[in-house]
Amino acid sequence: MGHELKTERELSLDFLRVCEAAAIAAARTMGQGDRKYSDHVAVEAMREVMDTVPMRGRIVIGEGERDEAPMLYIGEEVGGGYGVSEDLAESCPEVDIAVDPLEGTNLCALGANNAIAVLAAAERGGLLNAPDIYMDKIVVGPSSRGVIDIDAPVKDNLKNIARRLGRDIEDLTVIVLDRSRHKKLISDVREAGARIRLISDGDLSRRVKLNTIEQIEQIEHVERLEQIERS
Repeated sequence: MGHELKTERELSLDFLRVCEAAAIAAARTMGQGDRKYSDHVAVEAMREVMDTVPMRGRIVIGEGERDEAPMLYIGEEVGGGYGVSEDLAESCPEVDIAVDPLEGTNLCALGANNAIAVLAAAERGGLLNAPDIYMDKIVVGPSSRGVIDIDAPVKDNLKNIARRLGRDIEDLTVIVLDRSRHKKLISDVREAGARIRLISDGDLSRRVKLNTIEQIEQIEHVERLEQIERS
């Protein structure tokens, strides 16, 4: 167990370097109006640094078939654990990786906020090996875990979320990608009484912020309770 934790900590720092390289490369193209070029430089930078990581990595969610990507495609093997001696390879853990070198290519090209470089990793077999498809997604903060169902009516989900947060449905703001396929979803949310914030791109960065904001709110709530108890 101790060795596994040590490996996880060491790789997390390497993965930070990987994302940092992609973000810096993409940032240099910000506002130039060429989203494909922005994505291209982010992919190249991420791939280059990824090969310095002591692992036997496999991309399970990557650039995908639609992009005809020459690298970071689904099934590609990455990391410094390939093409080396058997002993050295055995010392490198097997890792499944999901990446989006530049989430929000349009945002970056337009010089807008919320474009990010993303990487998720797990032990071999620990991540969904997803084909290049669109999926229905619903994301909530930690407090609402286990009380939502993607197949449930929108109003039922909103009621459960509001109950967990100790609020009314009217207090909720739902972030939705502004797409024609979401017309009914948007109508159902408004009919239920919640507010909507439509976004053009960058849904992943909103998910990260959602969880971060709720965690901060929970910490502040605990701190307030402790202050009340002390007084």
